[in-house]
Amino acid sequence: MDRELTDPKEQLIDTITQEMKRIKDKLVEIKGQIDQTQLVVDREQQRNADIATELRTIQDNIETVPRQDIRTKYDEAIDARFRLTTMRGQLEKFQANRDSLEKEQTLLAQLLNKMQGVDVLSTGEESANEPGTVKVSVNIVRIVQAQEEEKLRLARLMHDGPAQSLTNFILQTEICQRLFDRDPARAAEELNNLKTTASVTFQKVRDFIFDLRPMMLDDLGVVPTVRRYVDSFKEKHDIETKLELLGDERRLESHREVMLFRGVQDLMGHARDYANATNLDIRLDMSSERIKVDVEDNGRGFDAEAAFSGDESHLDPREQALLTLKEKFELVGGSVAVNSSETEGSHIHLELPASDDSL
Repeated sequence: MDRELTDPKEQLIDTITQEMKRIKDKLVEIKGQIDQTQLVVDREQQRNADIATELRTIQDNIETVPRQDIRTKYDEAIDARFRLTTMRGQLEKFQANRDSLEKEQTLLAQLLNKMQGVDVLSTGEESANEPGTVKVSVNIVRIVQAQEEEKLRLARLMHDGPAQSLTNFILQTEICQRLFDRDPARAAEELNNLKTTASVTFQKVRDFIFDLRPMMLDDLGVVPTVRRYVDSFKEKHDIETKLELLGDERRLESHREVMLFRGVQDLMGHARDYANATNLDIRLDMSSERIKVDVEDNGRGFDAEAAFSGDESHLDPREQALLTLKEKFELVGGSVAVNSSETEGSHIHLELPASDDSL
């Protein structure tokens, strides 16, 4: 029969030892994933190089190559470039996870060595507040994962938007060049089509830049930026969206405005992408020393109590994103409260101190 661990210090040592074993097994698994993904990246790099050679051949013989063949080869080039970008992002994600686990492993080893040699961390409160503890390491891992997922999302947006449009521009421009002498009327028609496509693409790029980092956030602040984002959201999506602003408009420190805007942006995206909501209500309250944001939707909810119970093994992407958002806000003295059920939608409440003095 195993000896029962009654000494809190021995219990903590046993827990750390088990966690280090889990990390070691996970590192072995991730190393295999890195090796396999690197092989795919190398193969996709070679495929891109081969397609680039074929495209140069087509460009040298543009007058004799059928237009459909040109379009097919450009589509193949876009697909190959997207696959390479995606696999590189996946490789970077695995490598970031490996690096984070290795750092966590080192921290746990240092902590274990100290505990086995000197009686430290005598109370649970001291352990929870000590920089470099397991909790901090887990936060860092999740934030790194969220950053890598965001990079992958941006790569997909670039592929489906600007990259596709630029490829079509190149194709249409080359067609116009060949038509100028042989069929001026057709060339003029192609140029007019190119102008229309350019105007549409320009607007899409502006929207893309705004979503990525709206310049008006720095120039005007969080309230006008949220108002503009909500207006744009209503135009693009079939979701009845309402915005209520309370208190006077005022400027905050840059990082606080960014956190508030990203919080609203993420929660609206969750309602659209995961909840399939048809109604969305946003309330931004700037009237007190703690800025408050409420985002409520009527879409498909989830079991919030189970999601934040501490077991992260079965979290879906929306729940994982909410947990990351919660930890980000808590790092600067804020809070995130979630009220959701599978049949009654979700209500997310964010709070953030207006300044350090409000903590």
